Amino acid sequence: MTVTTDDTDSQPESARFSWWRLVPVAVIAAGIVAFFAFDLDAYLSFDALSEHRQTLLTWYAENQVLAVISYMAVYFLVVAFSVPGAVWMTIGGGFIFGTFLATASVVLAATLGAGAVFLVARYALGDYLRAKAGNAMRKMEAGFRENALSYLLVLRLVPLFPFWLVNLVPAFLGVPLRAFLIGTFVGIIPGSFVFVSVGNGLGAVFDAGEVPDLGIIFKPEILTPIVGLAVLALIPVFYKKYKSRKG
Repeated sequence: MTVTTDDTDSQPESARFSWWRLVPVAVIAAGIVAFFAFDLDAYLSFDALSEHRQTLLTWYAENQVLAVISYMAVYFLVVAFSVPGAVWMTIGGGFIFGTFLATASVVLAATLGAGAVFLVARYALGDYLRAKAGNAMRKMEAGFRENALSYLLVLRLVPLFPFWLVNLVPAFLGVPLRAFLIGTFVGIIPGSFVFVSVGNGLGAVFDAGEVPDLGIIFKPEILTPIVGLAVLALIPVFYKKYKSRKG
């Protein structure tokens, strides 16, 4: 007597697709729709900062701890829902809190928000896609995971790809959460510091009736040292390749 088995029963749990996995994705999608439906993007802009700057400064002066906590909570949601406006949140943080407090708040909130997106992506589709991936995808995954921290530092240091995209791809390539969080936290410090510094001098920009230069991070005097840090982050990768060839 021959016993047949269902292929789906022999597959590991991670390879089986379940609609329940898409619930967090649906929540994020609903949040994005609500963000634009209620015109919340208007509050994450240069015009909003300029219009409400005195109100923001007064509120911070009267509620310092609450202001920092609220700012970090909103920043976390902006990153977690992958909506536009994080740049103006960063600049606004520098304007309200000053360079160092704003940098610390931005880096922590952005790392936590990115971690939330990473976990949603991995839970919803990451395991399933890796289980269905071909050999080429598995080789790329193995290479990325072997040097995950170095690659993540480069992707975070040099703004070649959108922040939200760098949150998703490592989740699909099986990068450990710890490496993702460390690479994100350390890698976004220089860029965050640059934009926070722009915000710290925003008062003079307001008074002059001008708009801050968001392309400042691509200026040679700023981008060159950041690229230098990215090259340093790749040294372990080069060393491993050199050692393996020598061996």
